[in-house]
Amino acid sequence: MSTLRLDTWRMPVAPLGPENPLPSFEPPQYQPVLSGRPEGDPEAGYLPDYLPYTMQDGYTRQRQMADVKVAVLENEVLRATFLLEYGGRLWSLLHKPTGRELLYVNPILQFANLAMRNAWFSGGVEWNMGVIAHTPFTAAPVFAARVETPDGMPVLRLYEWERIRQAAYQIDAYLPDNSELLYVRVRLVNPHDHPLPMYWWSNIAVPERDDVRVLVPATSAYRYALSVADLQTVPVPVVDGEDITYTTRSLRAADYFFLIPEGQRPWIAALDGEGRGLVQVSTGRLRGRKLFLWGTAQGGKRWQEWLSGPDHAYLEIQAGLMPTQLDYATMPPKAEWSWLEANGLMQAAPEPVHGPDWDAARAAVETQLDRMAPQTAFEAEYARGEAWKDLPPLEILHRGSGWGELEALRREAAGEAPFAGPGLDFSGAIGEAQRPWVELLKTGRFPDTDGDTPVAGIMVQAEWRHLLEAAAARGDADGWEAWLHLGIMRLHDGDREGARQAWQTSLARRRTPWALRNLAVLARQNGQLEEAATLLLEAHAMRPDLVPLIVETGRALIDAKRAQSFLDLLDALSTSARNHGRVHLLEAEAGLSVRDLERVRRLFDTGFEIVDYREGDEILTELWYRYHAAQLAQAEGLPLDDRLLERARREHPLPAIYDFRMKP
Repeated sequence: MSTLRLDTWRMPVAPLGPENPLPSFEPPQYQPVLSGRPEGDPEAGYLPDYLPYTMQDGYTRQRQMADVKVAVLENEVLRATFLLEYGGRLWSLLHKPTGRELLYVNPILQFANLAMRNAWFSGGVEWNMGVIAHTPFTAAPVFAARVETPDGMPVLRLYEWERIRQAAYQIDAYLPDNSELLYVRVRLVNPHDHPLPMYWWSNIAVPERDDVRVLVPATSAYRYALSVADLQTVPVPVVDGEDITYTTRSLRAADYFFLIPEGQRPWIAALDGEGRGLVQVSTGRLRGRKLFLWGTAQGGKRWQEWLSGPDHAYLEIQAGLMPTQLDYATMPPKAEWSWLEANGLMQAAPEPVHGPDWDAARAAVETQLDRMAPQTAFEAEYARGEAWKDLPPLEILHRGSGWGELEALRREAAGEAPFAGPGLDFSGAIGEAQRPWVELLKTGRFPDTDGDTPVAGIMVQAEWRHLLEAAAARGDADGWEAWLHLGIMRLHDGDREGARQAWQTSLARRRTPWALRNLAVLARQNGQLEEAATLLLEAHAMRPDLVPLIVETGRALIDAKRAQSFLDLLDALSTSARNHGRVHLLEAEAGLSVRDLERVRRLFDTGFEIVDYREGDEILTELWYRYHAAQLAQAEGLPLDDRLLERARREHPLPAIYDFRMKP
């Protein structure tokens, strides 16, 4: 019998900490690159930044045991556990008859800087919707509801409102009685009158071992290794004499986007030496399949340890809308897309699975897959979901953000059609961040803020800018916070002068660190490094222990050739801010700038950690070698040039604790 219940999952969890209050105007790290569309083409999906989302960079590595709220779907064969406070991630899929865990279940929940909002953690199955990157909800709560099919089967419905694409997504997960597969029915709806660039990838983590082989119905793939320049078509399974389907044989981290032929049923599996492991299969809409591996170089090992602790390795098999993660699929106006994907235990004959004949290996999996889920029956199961896709929830199990409810209120006030049907209930979620916008919507006035800390959450949606601009023109949004938000909206839309005027008006109403900092962003963009540093120093004096502001101030001072000024302000910081890894990193860089090599040595000797070290970043690597080259130059009276830097690389290898290099 199939059941759905709420429970808790106890494990060591790193505190997420406060969100960064400083809006990030930086362009995304990942943009569409293969479509060939110009940047101004609205269907291409280019983004100026990740606004309105804020960065989640306040986490630490001081984990504590905690009970995490989960939803559990269970039948006679499988038990599926979902993390409701962390994107609805499928955390565990247990095959009950054998006691085998089919996914990689991370023993800890530790954040690292790999997602669009910074915070990301490894393990389970992550649902990524909206823009190229790990989902904005990976470390955020989502809505969860109980739905019941016409024949009485419980369905776990997960959903949220995605604020960049301004569209909702819906996941219906269920386990029919005695089913060997967990079914996940995904639905995307474009509520707009214009085409919508869309992204979806289901990222599945499974244990990595020497005997695990990844199988997929493809004989070629795109290989991508951190840059488009590395993108190339390669054969599968053997690339440069190495069988890439056994991930522990690869030195370098890489993505392999498999090119599945038209007409071929899309699936992917990771099977051990006995031919057992997880298989994922879907209907045709979800056509892309990918393998991600960290590689066996020291940097890849360090990343695995950083995310999971020692002796825990995983690889990822993924499924998406497009052949690669370097482009968007274009949803036509008012389009609805849906598909069915399923995960379960594959038990195939080990000899062909691990034999030299790639066609025979794939055929062994497909034979078993056809037994588990014949394609005609699978398509019929997908069609069956049409009957309940819009059924209202019987019960809301967990609430996500209030932004979907706010959008529903705005559309109702504007006489626009709802963005979602009765199956998605966003009610009861309005919080403090949305209330000023609710007042603007209902009264035409943006409320004044008594203190000097913003109350409203960031909003850049065009309809809300129109409402706020109109209120400001009438004098109904004359407080400092209203003008702060107008500046953010204007810069997001490319109106730099309008943003500057708005923030100067905000400062005239009340001098706050937020407008000063945003004006510093404009100054840096204009190459006015001294002005940016001066503005940030004033902002820092108002919020001396706000770490993101300390980091930006330090960066600005170093870039303005005022490294000593940054070193001078360190002693006034609180202990926690003074010992933050990003602050230590800037201190080391400033120390190099003023030739205080003893200070740099002490910092490296402490083994300081940059908690939110960015995937692909090599700033620690570069700093280590620059420091040792400076030491050699000082000790031997040599010029500090490229030859000395190369010597430092040879004579002073990077310690493992600082080695996050994705390439050997």
